[in-house]
Amino acid sequence: MRCPFCHHQETDVIDTRKINDGETIRRRRKCRVCTRRFTTYEHVELSLAVVKKNGEREPYNREKLMAGVRVACYRRTIPAQQIEQLVSDVEVALMSQGEQEIPSSVIGDEVLTRLRDLDAVAYIRFASVYRSFADIERLREAVEEILAHDHDTSPNKPDSEGERSKDA
Repeated sequence: MRCPFCHHQETDVIDTRKINDGETIRRRRKCRVCTRRFTTYEHVELSLAVVKKNGEREPYNREKLMAGVRVACYRRTIPAQQIEQLVSDVEVALMSQGEQEIPSSVIGDEVLTRLRDLDAVAYIRFASVYRSFADIERLREAVEEILAHDHDTSPNKPDSEGERSKDA
């Protein structure tokens, strides 16, 4: 692995750890010349083609997906580890479909499903780009959708059994 600082070709691995339930390997490295340290990550490379809305096909790119999620999570209190996990979870869902070509809409829906549970603002940001809101009405519908979801999953919401016991 080439050093990102001095570009020397030889580095030493000083620590290796599995993260994301073993789906990713994190390696701490040290350059033999400048002695600076850096981190690398290893992921399974998906050999998928993404079918875009206009019918174009392009190879799946984890970094492109990560960049989109990072933009949605910008200035939110979401740890980088959770963003990594979200993208890994999306990839697992894509692999489980067993298809060689995945519509971009499927990827977007997988991300939105996970962002809805992670952070409402990030969800709205991602949805605004992914769904290409044409007007304020579409944005309002997305906000209402997330508010309804938050209300449905609220821990303070009484379950139907609890409601029956009050009536009895």
